[in-house]
Amino acid sequence: MPPLKPFAAAATTLRSRITSSLRTRGSGGGPSRWATPGHEEHPKGFAYNSTPPPPGESRKWEDWELPCYITSFLTIVILGVGLNAKPDLTIETWAHQKALERLQLEEAQSAESD
Repeated sequence: MPPLKPFAAAATTLRSRITSSLRTRGSGGGPSRWATPGHEEHPKGFAYNSTPPPPGESRKWEDWELPCYITSFLTIVILGVGLNAKPDLTIETWAHQKALERLQLEEAQSAESD
């Protein structure tokens, strides 16, 4: 059986690195990636950190919004129509059609023999 000292040393090293990174992540005292100079210290509390327009005015759409909404709507319509119009190629449908054909052949043969 191999000695467990290397595993214990590796576990201790990993544990110390993880705990030190957890301690410095939230409020480490140094410059943070999210609160660098030039960014606001406290957000305004609105969606996407933008203030709503004054009462009576509507929000201006950005350049990407109309093409995105039109493309999304057309995608849903095309998929809805296309998936509903696709042919039924399941094995159950094929077997049902073959069974109906056999029944018609048997009926035709029994009618001829009578």
